This record gives sequence, structure tokens and C-alpha cells, in this order.
Amino acid sequence: MPEIRVTPLGAGQDVGRSCILVSIAGKNVMLDCGMHMGFNDDRRFPDFSYITQSGRLTDFLDCVIISHFHLDHCGALPYFSEMVGYDGPIYMTHPTQAICPILLEDYRKIAVDKKGEANFFTSQMIKDCMKKVVAVHLHQTVQVDDELEIKAYYAGHVLGAAMFQIKVGSESVVYTGDYNMTPDRHLGAAWIDKCRPNLLITESTYATTIRDSKRCRERDFLKKVHETVERGGKVLIPVFALGRAQELCILLETFWERMNLKVPIYFSTGLTEKANHYYKLFIPWTNQKIRKTFVQRNMFEFKHIKAFDRAFADNPGPMVVFATPGMLHAGQSLQIFRKWAGNEKNMVIMPGYCVQGTVGHKILSGQRKLEMEGRQVLEVKMQVEYMSFSAHADAKGIMQLVGQAEPESVLLVHGEAKKMEFLKQKIEQELRVSCSMPANGETVTLPTSPSIPVGISLGLLKREMAQGLVPEAKKPRLLHGALIMKDSNFRLVSSEQALKELGLAEHQLRFTCRVHLHDTRKEQEMALRVYSHLKSVLKDHCVQHLPDGSVTVESILIQAAAPSEDPSTKVLLVSWTYQDEELGSFLTSLLKKGRQLTQPPPLPSPSWTEPGLHFRTVGALRVNRPCRSHPWGQRPCVMCPLRQLFPAKEINWPPGCLAFIPAPGPPNDG
Repeated sequence: MPEIRVTPLGAGQDVGRSCILVSIAGKNVMLDCGMHMGFNDDRRFPDFSYITQSGRLTDFLDCVIISHFHLDHCGALPYFSEMVGYDGPIYMTHPTQAICPILLEDYRKIAVDKKGEANFFTSQMIKDCMKKVVAVHLHQTVQVDDELEIKAYYAGHVLGAAMFQIKVGSESVVYTGDYNMTPDRHLGAAWIDKCRPNLLITESTYATTIRDSKRCRERDFLKKVHETVERGGKVLIPVFALGRAQELCILLETFWERMNLKVPIYFSTGLTEKANHYYKLFIPWTNQKIRKTFVQRNMFEFKHIKAFDRAFADNPGPMVVFATPGMLHAGQSLQIFRKWAGNEKNMVIMPGYCVQGTVGHKILSGQRKLEMEGRQVLEVKMQVEYMSFSAHADAKGIMQLVGQAEPESVLLVHGEAKKMEFLKQKIEQELRVSCSMPANGETVTLPTSPSIPVGISLGLLKREMAQGLVPEAKKPRLLHGALIMKDSNFRLVSSEQALKELGLAEHQLRFTCRVHLHDTRKEQEMALRVYSHLKSVLKDHCVQHLPDGSVTVESILIQAAAPSEDPSTKVLLVSWTYQDEELGSFLTSLLKKGRQLTQPPPLPSPSWTEPGLHFRTVGALRVNRPCRSHPWGQRPCVMCPLRQLFPAKEINWPPGCLAFIPAPGPPNDG
């Protein structure tokens, strides 16, 4: 049986160094290649030993996919490609391709030039790595090879973030990366169609959190910032270069303008210009409001927010500073924190998630004495606040995405083990979907159900809608059409479209029965008399008298004719297709008898004590043959070979054979 194998090399029951190895239908794909911000040695990289044992990496891996530019998802990419030895294609969106090398170089400078760390990639390695990148558009189906294809969906979270669908034949996996199901001030909400993958791999950073109203959080944030600067304190807001930084800058800019405040707001040097450039370059990735107003007013050209200089940190008086990185693990944000931490008037507001091992995680856990580099102890007296402006989906958003994609199975990554266990149970109980949460290095094997995807033609769907057959999710129904295979792809189309595409003409086989009547009236008069008679008898059927003198009962055609050899004799020609055989036989019998009936007689009930025949109309033939498996006068059993050959669905016959029609006597054998 086909199966999908998943092995987290990072982010398995952990947050940081996201790296997921997926094997699907003989193809191997690496999803993200991130770095852990809580370590300063080789532990910061994913454990690539699981795949380096397989020989040459490029022969083993078919491709690498990067979901977005955050370093915990792309930070190890130059190390993997230039130092470990991967030389194959790397797929990411256009904004990620543009921003990723800038953040990699910034982090390299901090790690190597300032901290002197060894075994790290160089600037040239970053450039060589980015040459292997293939940029993709949203909703673009990219053919990696003859069998493997990928498709990107909008993920929100940060500029350029994408969820990816990986498809090989009829098997598919969706990897979310980081995503946000709630729109914010500059980005839209994540969206994916009802693709029904075999497996959905989703982040679970906030597996147990359901956020309160966004307006309430914004109001609390503005209140705390305002109160701190009013009493003369300084506010430090650690952020990453792009994402929450722009969200909170727009919020403070609007508030400062409305309140006419003069307290300075600063942003890390250079980042404002970079943000403006990339948001202008990739404006289609922002939300609808920004796209509409961007021509008249650039939302990212701030009046009250200025570039920060290191010397400003020692200035007296209140100020607000946005500094990178967002977890206080290095860089300018950590430097400012060390200077301001000893003053109880000051405040640090952590707007996002911090991984274990970082200074941000330590102070949010309640530590007030921190051991810094050189074994210096830093006492934290400033106020510490956590206000979730994270662009990750909360528990409600994760459940929403699972319900939207309708996967066969779910696999949780990028979260803490205890919280993931809670969400796992919730998904299994409420959505009835199997869920797993492997640790790093643990392989999960998921069997897949073989299936054949079939496309439905627009014409067939329009016909169904025109008939008022509106599809309902809870009431599935059959869709009738012709199945066409072309280039290994299946499509369901209407019979008319199938004939047109195949260059065939439609033929119909009709059965005609002659009913002789002695009548001297003209054919038209006799046809009118037949119409009146049938109209009065067949009240539950559609009986029509056509302009050419013929009569129709549903799809059965009745025509009057006069044989040239005997003018006093008239002939009624009754014709039908094999689908209407029962009604056609009844009408013929009715016309032969020439007497009125109040309603069509019911079909004869089978008698299990009389001899009979099994019958089935196959194509244009009526099959009549005795059942040799059962003596006359005995009830047939369910093992009747004709029942196996022709399963009964149309007529509610007693269990056993398909049909058992009373007959005057045993038929001739054969």
C-alpha cells in the first residue's frame, strides 16, 4: 500500500530550526531549513545526519522548499547547501527570495564578526546559495520533475510567507509553515482551498491559546506605552525586521498623530528604509486597504518614527524604540535591554513568541537575574510585559485551517510537546481526523488510500445547477456523465461534450411495436382519439399531442399510419428506447386491449412457488434464461450467479435472484 513518511530534523515537539523531511511516492522533499536562536554552537542547525547517510544529498533530495524568510525557517540554508553539500533546486516566493539574503547576512555579521563564532557560513556562501533558488508565484503549479509538483498558497504571517502543497500523482501533502488566519493592519489572512490532502503538516506554536479581541490587545498596548512615557520611562519593543514591526509601527503612528504626542519613537537604523522598499515592491502581498491607498499615501512612510542611533539609548527622558531581533538573543535589542533593564521606570514589551534559551524567554518565565556573557549578572528591574501580536495562528485558527483543507491526517510541528498533545486530542475528538506529533528524528509512516482524481467539466456543473440540483456538503449525490481519460488525466463531462470531443455521433436504438386497429377515420383523427384516451388514463404521466399528429407519453412515441393494401385498417406504431421498456410494453398492451384503465397496472409480484425466468436488459438485448442453480418451485438463494453478474438496484425484488417472473411453465432449456 502507498505510504507517506515524515521525519522532523528540527521543530519536532520544539520551536526553532524548522526542517521537515517528507517522502511521498518515492520523492524526497525538505520543508524549511531553519536555525535555532537558543544555541550558539552546532545545535542551532537541524540534524542532517539522518539524510547525509543516504549518500550524495542532491541525488537523495528532489527539492528544498522554504516557507518564509524568518531565520528559524531559512537560517541554516547556506550551511546546508554550501557546507553540507546540497546542490539541487530551492523553492520560495519572490518576496522571500528578496529578503532572505539580507537577514542571513545581518545574522552572519552578529555571529561571526561580533561574536567570533566558527563553523559558520560566509557572505559568499549566502550568494552561492541564493543562486540555487527558484522563485514561485502564489497559486502557480510548479513542475519540479515529471511526477513532482508544488503549489503555493497565501499564509499571512509575514510578507511573502506561503503554505505549500506537494503532489505526486494522486498523493499530496500540505505544509503550512507559519501562518495567520486573522487579517491585520498590513497583511491578509491565510487561505487554502479544499484540497483534501493525504496529510496536513501544520505549525502549533499557540496550540492551547485562543486570543482575545484584537482591538482589546491594541488598546492595552497603547495604554501601557502611553503610561510609561508619561512617567518619564523608556519603552523597548523587540521585533524582527519585517512583520510585527510594521504592524505595531502603523498602530503607534496612528495613535501619536491622534493624541498629538511629541515623545520620540525610533526604529533600528536602515530597517525602515528596507521595509518601505520591499512593501512597495511587493504591494500585491499586502491587505486590500493598503493596496487601495498605496498610490495616494504610503502607509510605511512614518511621520513620528525616526531612524535610531546607538547614542540615543543614553539620552535622558522618555522614548519608544523598536529594535531587532525579536527574542533578545543578540543584536541591538539586547544591547538596549542591558542598558535599560536596571531602571524600574522603563518597560520592555515582548510582542511575539520567544524560544527556549533566549533572553526573551527567560524574562517572560520570570527570571530577574540573568547571567550574561563573561559571567556578568544582570538584574532586571524594568517592567516586563508580554502582549501577543504574534502572526501565528492560535488554536482556533489551526482548527479552522484543518476544517478548511479537509486532510486525511494531520501532523503537528513547531510547538511545545504538552501544548501539542492537547491540540492533538482536540483535532481527533472534534474533527475526527487522525493526528500525530513526532519528535526530532522520529519517523511517522502514514498509509494512503489509492484514489484517482477526476476533473468535472464546467458544462456538466452548469447543467446540474440549471436543473436545480444544488450540491450540499451533508447530502452527497451522484453526478452522471461520461468519463474521459486523456494524458493520464480523468474528466467527467456531459454525454454531449464527450461525443463532440471524441468526434462521434449520437445513435439511439428504438424498439417499435405495431398495433393493428380496424378504423375508417383518418390518421390525424385517430391519433387525437388515442391522445384523449391516454390523457384520461395516464394522469401521472406527461402525455402530449405534437403538431405533426404524433403522441408522446414521456419519451415514448406513438404514430398512426394507414397500410396501402387495406385503407380500413390503421396501424399504431409505438416506439421506445430500452430504458423505457416497461412503460412501452404497458402502453402497447393498453392500446391492444382498447379499454380504459384508471391507472397503469402494478408490476407483477414474483411468486416463488411457480416456475420463472431470470431477466436483465443488457444494451439492446433482453436476456431470458432459466436459473439452473435452483429446482422449479424452490426459492432462489443469494448465491445465484445471475445476481452476482447483474446486481439488482432498480427494482425492489425479494432477496435472492435479480428477478423472478412468473411464467406459464418451465422454459425450454438453453
